[in-house]
Amino acid sequence: MRLTKKSHSCVRLEKDGRALVVDPGGFSEEDAALGAEAVLVTHEHPDHFDEGRLRAALEADPATRIWTLKSVADQISAAFPGRVHTVGHGDTFTAAGFEVQVHGELHAVIHPDIPRVTNVGYLVDDGALFHPGDALTVPDHPVRTLMLPVMAPWNKISEVIDYVREVRPERAYDIHDALLTDLARPIYDRQIGALGGAEHLRLAPGATAEL
Repeated sequence: MRLTKKSHSCVRLEKDGRALVVDPGGFSEEDAALGAEAVLVTHEHPDHFDEGRLRAALEADPATRIWTLKSVADQISAAFPGRVHTVGHGDTFTAAGFEVQVHGELHAVIHPDIPRVTNVGYLVDDGALFHPGDALTVPDHPVRTLMLPVMAPWNKISEVIDYVREVRPERAYDIHDALLTDLARPIYDRQIGALGGAEHLRLAPGATAEL
């Protein structure tokens, strides 16, 4: 499996000539979802869900399909009948040749006065990779590669470190990092790497890694 980091929380997975993209939102590249046979969206916030990017992918390739939760599916499914699939916690499905399990139900708390939206994470290929969206969901399954939401309005570095400790992956790659400045990156790298208990890695947008 090849992992390609896109901007912010978007990642592209490729295997056997097929591609799956997770969370091509408004902070990711305009063409982030193009060419993907499957697109997974974790929740409705615009840095994870951009309707224009999804429409462009669906219009460019009639084979492209989307899997997401109801709040997102309701916004785009009518225009693309049969191509947008609604999923929730506990569901399993195959997309672009990848086996996917759905974990989680709610977005992390931003502030008690802000209602929590639904959020799901995707466990790919029997734990080869887990993308939690905007939550610190711990799947009931071993995880080899964790996509780690490293900096967000809803978390702090101690929670990020404890999340890595709880999931216990072999390695963790940063996502949700568009708000993290270059000045702060060495601090996060040092602290998470030293305290998380897993190999902590970072890819620049466009860079790839073999998993």
